[in-house]
Amino acid sequence: MPHRATFIPGDGTGPEIAEATRRVLEATGVELEWDVQEAGADVMEKHGGNPLPDHVLESIKRNGVAIKGPITTPVGTGFRSVNVALRKSLDLYGQVRPCKSYPGVRSRYDSVDVVVIRENTEDLYAGIELEEGSAEAQELSRWIEQHLDARIREDAGISLKPISVSGTRRIVEFAFDYARKNGRGKVTAVHKANIMKFTDGLYLRVAREVAAENEDIEFEDKIVDNLSMQLVQRPEEYDVLVCPNLYGDIVSDLCAGLVGGLGLAPGGNFGTHAAVFEPTHGSAPKYTGQNRVNPMAMMLSGVMMLRHLEERDAADRLEDAIAAVIADGESVTYDMKPRRDDPTAVGTSEVADAIIDRMGVRV
Repeated sequence: MPHRATFIPGDGTGPEIAEATRRVLEATGVELEWDVQEAGADVMEKHGGNPLPDHVLESIKRNGVAIKGPITTPVGTGFRSVNVALRKSLDLYGQVRPCKSYPGVRSRYDSVDVVVIRENTEDLYAGIELEEGSAEAQELSRWIEQHLDARIREDAGISLKPISVSGTRRIVEFAFDYARKNGRGKVTAVHKANIMKFTDGLYLRVAREVAAENEDIEFEDKIVDNLSMQLVQRPEEYDVLVCPNLYGDIVSDLCAGLVGGLGLAPGGNFGTHAAVFEPTHGSAPKYTGQNRVNPMAMMLSGVMMLRHLEERDAADRLEDAIAAVIADGESVTYDMKPRRDDPTAVGTSEVADAIIDRMGVRV
């Protein structure tokens, strides 16, 4: 019986890398039935300015699994991130970002294998913000001054950082379950509890409580700034990192840098009833239509999706084929070459051709 999955091409360069990913996933031989849905800046006019129409969410709820290309998020203005909206609307509370070294990638490291697990729904990314100069910001500032003996400048914007016991418990339990299912031996909780006693302090306390219930897996905790330094010095000492939302976003990009950049950084977002897989990088709109962008991060997100669907043999074959193309170094995009102006670099679709060929499938 085929797996039915929502397929969101995205915008910018998203449709190009999504099409390349669709081709290699189908070449594994796994039966996949795509429910194609459009989201992002390109469809806003059709849907009253909404980049994430309700029917897209309904499709993901119905199918239980989705894979999407990158979607543009304006900086500072415009609509909120579609990625954040997806996670909040579907309660995709757990994000998984594997960062793994592949031979042939230009990097200062050759043996990194770290998984960053990020809480997706709370913290500063919960979207609870008050605009500078607004009546609400002024009212909250007055309350804080009266009750907490602290002063916020009148020209300040304000963001709130909610971290709950229940939200922390489920993400740390998720991290231990992930480690157990994937043969990993250590979970590190990342925090700043030395400064933020009532938010990160709560996070650390609950993480330690969950660790005491999972003694088959080694546990430690690290302050986020210290962890960042140690990841650069000794990344081999880390295995699974479980982080609040903001730290998880930053640390996962740091780890991606250890293994060659966002072009090889896949991601999956998990909830109780649905999972959405996506590359970590953005939509690179300036390269739209040029058949130039590296599709491997989305392809590796497809590998994660296949494993989620219990198609592990197919997932392993696809990952092995991607690794072989990387190691060979010929049929890769410009960012994977020793020099970015290397004239032998191939395009997005040609990378898919090479990977399909490596799997022994006729193109």
